[in-house]
Formats: sequence, C-alpha cells, structure tokens
Amino acid sequence: GALAARRVLRPGGDGLRTEGEAAGSVRRAVLTCLAMTWLNPHVYLDTVFLLGSVAADHGELRWTFGLGAVLASLCWFTALGFGARMLGRFLAKPAAWRVLDGLVAATMIVLGAVLVIGS
Repeated sequence: GALAARRVLRPGGDGLRTEGEAAGSVRRAVLTCLAMTWLNPHVYLDTVFLLGSVAADHGELRWTFGLGAVLASLCWFTALGFGARMLGRFLAKPAAWRVLDGLVAATMIVLGAVLVIGS
C-alpha cells in the first residue's frame, strides 16, 4: 500500500521534513548510508587501485601520501556537507540549478578543449 508520509515546508524551519510512517529511523538511515558506501564498487576502485598505485610511486613516503589523501578527503566531504547546508535555500530555486548546470557545462567544455588542443 501507499506509505502515509507527507513532506511539509515549515516557515523558518530547515526545509522539508518527512512525517508519518515513511519517516524511517536513524538506524535505517545509517544502514542505508553504510550500504551505499561499502557496497559501492567505486570505493574500492578509488581507494585501493587508484590511491594505492599513486601512493606506491612515492616510495618511503607512501604512507604519508595515503594519510594526506585521507585527510584531504575528510576535509572535502566535510566542506561539501556544510556547503550544502549553507547553500540549501539558494539551491531550492530552479534558476540556481540552471546557473550551476551552466558552470559545470562550461567547465567540461573548457577541459575537453584543453585535452583536444594539448594532444
């Protein structure tokens, strides 16, 4: 059957809240997060193969390189989370997404052009 959940926007609140049976639990959210992290094959491709092969080129400093990569990742994802929270109201507007999509498209075009010209 249909889940008895509704999304409500409260003035002055953080944004959308889910209420009712589909609101779920903290346990379910954590398990979903862990599954999306540890069952994702890109986790292993990026950390084991990519990071491992690049770190191996640093000889004795490979563990220092690996630690630096872990710290950089921690800083990046923390900034990403806080940035998403700070930009939440701005990104609620369709025009903001059009601007963001335009910037991403321009970046990809420039990168493609650099790759074509450089080879």
